Amino acid sequence: MRILSGVKATGRPHLGNYFGAIAQFIDLQTKGEGFYFVADLHALDLVRDAETMREYALGVALDYMALGLDPEHSTLFMQSDVPEVSELMWILGTVTPMGQLQRAHGYKDAVAKEKEVDFGLFAYPVLMAADILLYRSAVVPVGKDQLQHLELTRDLAVKFNLTYCPDFDPQTGEGGVLKLPDAHIMENVAVVPGTDGRKMSKSYDNTIQLFAPDKQIKKSIMRIVTDSTPVEDPKDPEACNVFALLKLFCDEAELADVAERYRAGGTGYGEFKKLLLEKFHATFDEARARRAELAKDEASVREVLARGAARASAVGREVLLDVQKACGLR
Repeated sequence: MRILSGVKATGRPHLGNYFGAIAQFIDLQTKGEGFYFVADLHALDLVRDAETMREYALGVALDYMALGLDPEHSTLFMQSDVPEVSELMWILGTVTPMGQLQRAHGYKDAVAKEKEVDFGLFAYPVLMAADILLYRSAVVPVGKDQLQHLELTRDLAVKFNLTYCPDFDPQTGEGGVLKLPDAHIMENVAVVPGTDGRKMSKSYDNTIQLFAPDKQIKKSIMRIVTDSTPVEDPKDPEACNVFALLKLFCDEAELADVAERYRAGGTGYGEFKKLLLEKFHATFDEARARRAELAKDEASVREVLARGAARASAVGREVLLDVQKACGLR
């Protein structure tokens, strides 16, 4: 079972990225053949500085390896190191109805907010489909809000197969050159609150970064928004952003004890923030140290990416050749 996932190279990872996706992706690498790519081509619609792009792209690889992705069991590669994906995107684009792209969440959201829409944003779902289909991926882990992307991918695979493969059966998915992938819905995806109570997001500037310097981590946690309840008064844990974050780190018994301290009064929010800071370091300091060591040997990381790209390209070339033959390009 080939499992595929990509991570957009648009910044540094935060708690929301980890508990919302990265932890699940890394767990899945033991359940099948993992293909994990750094989505640098996708990032071009947001990152317009060359040095920043290089930093972010390599940073994603460092992040994943530090957090537990094992290159001996998974294939880690840079999206742009497999040029076959761009050709497959173009071929898929020739069978993609414009109406489907106009219904895509990203495009509709940009139009609603009156943002400038370029071809990269409009055609983003087609490149995403090419990412998935090029490797004959069996399973793609997605959150429920991302299911539309996989549904479009399946639609394009069916459309291409119906157009060019006479033996294709859309009911079984057999007889075509493009494999129809299945979604792995991550039911336990956590919606992680940011320091201001909204969903943690780089766009809100409310994140707690995994690999930031210690001082920045402390500053981020200490600025989590709380209400003005006096220290001596009881507090409602379920209404507190700090408690919502502690839920990610504490086991059931420990969380019950913390909740009791909230309700008893006599403990200020600052103490709960200090506990969250301790939990953060206990959870991530090993990965933070590992990342620092990996960053000292950039050549080894690039070698991992090169080996991964060679593996991915070998699979991608076979699939692209089948596609080219089916539509008459070879």
